[in-house]
Amino acid sequence: MSILVVIILVGLAMVGLSIRVILRKNGRFSSQHISQNKKMREKGIHCVNTQDYEERHRVKINVKNL
Repeated sequence: MSILVVIILVGLAMVGLSIRVILRKNGRFSSQHISQNKKMREKGIHCVNTQDYEERHRVKINVKNL
């Protein structure tokens, strides 16, 4: 019985999260990647990989020796 309730709740959550995609003709989920978020770019925030790359080149650490 409890498994059925969980399945129903998960199903309702999926429908609730995808309402925009379902109701729009060419609807799709927006990108969740930080580098594609305009507000984050304005604040100078990048994804962790980009920030790591920039820091390593800024201080010139040789990662091969780590």
